[in-house]
Amino acid sequence: MLLRPVHDSAADTAAVRAIDAAAFDRTLEGREAARADVRTRRLAGADQAGCWFAEEDGQALGVALSLRREGLWGLALLAVRPEAQGKGVGRTLLDHALTHAHGCLRGMIVASADPRAARRYHGAGFRLHPTMALTGRVDRAGLPGTGGIAIHLGDATHFDLLDSVDRRCRGAAHGEDHLALLRTSDELLVADTLAGSGYCYRLGGRVMLLAATSRRVASALLTQTLARIPDAETADVRTVTAEQDWAVDVAMAAGLTPETRGWLALRGMKPPTHYLPSGAYL
Repeated sequence: MLLRPVHDSAADTAAVRAIDAAAFDRTLEGREAARADVRTRRLAGADQAGCWFAEEDGQALGVALSLRREGLWGLALLAVRPEAQGKGVGRTLLDHALTHAHGCLRGMIVASADPRAARRYHGAGFRLHPTMALTGRVDRAGLPGTGGIAIHLGDATHFDLLDSVDRRCRGAAHGEDHLALLRTSDELLVADTLAGSGYCYRLGGRVMLLAATSRRVASALLTQTLARIPDAETADVRTVTAEQDWAVDVAMAAGLTPETRGWLALRGMKPPTHYLPSGAYL
């Protein structure tokens, strides 16, 4: 088995998508495929030292995509084809991606429920925090108010504010990852008030990333985001830990149904309180 870097190319992007689909038994189409491709090319271009294929006889068996931002290392994807699982491919890829974390004080992974992956992350020094997802049609009549927090549409002119919120929430800015998030979301909502600041990216019914400097702002952003989901879409609020009861309160009031789903794996940090991470950009 050989390891080689993932390149910022159409061919490697297609190979990553194929491994992802096979490993997780899912089909990436339309906007989901486009979003995955933007992530791959963004990370392969900015973090090639953390992005690797495992190959055998010229065939890509698995892939790891990771990033580092201001002292935070994150794993965006670890996927191995079913026929190659259980043979040490995932462990080898993770170990190699972790070399990109040298010098980073913090680490974050939005992990699936796969027990084998959870064991690998725990063995690498990550603490596993159970997470839930809340999904369903939004009951608009049940949504709480925004508590007087002014929320408006955002754009690239707000990136400095967003980076400041990031540093408060997770200890590191997203930097140019915000451009990728903006390109692959339906909208960006922003709040900047005396009560605090925050933002939320939404794609269809899914909350892609939410960050805020206070509980009040976080609750208002989630409320407004759910209110703006089209009637035809199913709301999807993911990676909610026990520390984020404000998100559970808002989502339950909106009629969403909770279920346990995966882990938030953290190293060198506690679970962020007013933060719902992006699986792709942490």
